[in-house]
Amino acid sequence: MLETFEIVAKAAADTSRVRIVKMLEGGELCVCQITTVVGLAAATVSKHLAVLKAAGLVQGRREGKWVYYRLAERDFNPHSRHFLDLLRSSLGDDPTIAEDRRVLAMVNAVPLQALCDQGRAALDLASRAPSPCCGAAS
Repeated sequence: MLETFEIVAKAAADTSRVRIVKMLEGGELCVCQITTVVGLAAATVSKHLAVLKAAGLVQGRREGKWVYYRLAERDFNPHSRHFLDLLRSSLGDDPTIAEDRRVLAMVNAVPLQALCDQGRAALDLASRAPSPCCGAAS
C-alpha cells in the first residue's frame, strides 16, 4: 500500500506534471496541445504522461495518429483520487497555471492538424492572423 502511495506522490511532485494535470481538469487534450502549452519537447511530455498514467492519475486513448489524455475516471491506484482532488482544489491563483490556461485557450483555437504538424509555429501564425472584421467598412 505504501508503494502505491509513493508512486502517486512522486508523480504529483513534479512541476511539469502538475501543470499537465491542471490543464486536463478542463477536459481531454491531445499530446501536441499539451506540448505546445508547456513548451517542452514531445518526448519529454510523453515521459511525463507515462508517469502520470502509471500513477493512475491520467488515462489515454489513441485516435488515428493522435493520442488524447484526460484525468483518470477510474481509480487504478487507491490514492490517485485523493491526489486529483487535492490538485483540483489547489493552485487556483497560481500565475503559471493561469498563464497555461490563457495559452491553452489560444491553442484550442488552432485546428488540431495544424497544431500537431507545426507546433508552436501554428499558434504564432494564428495569433497574427487578421480577424474577419479587420479592414471591413464600417
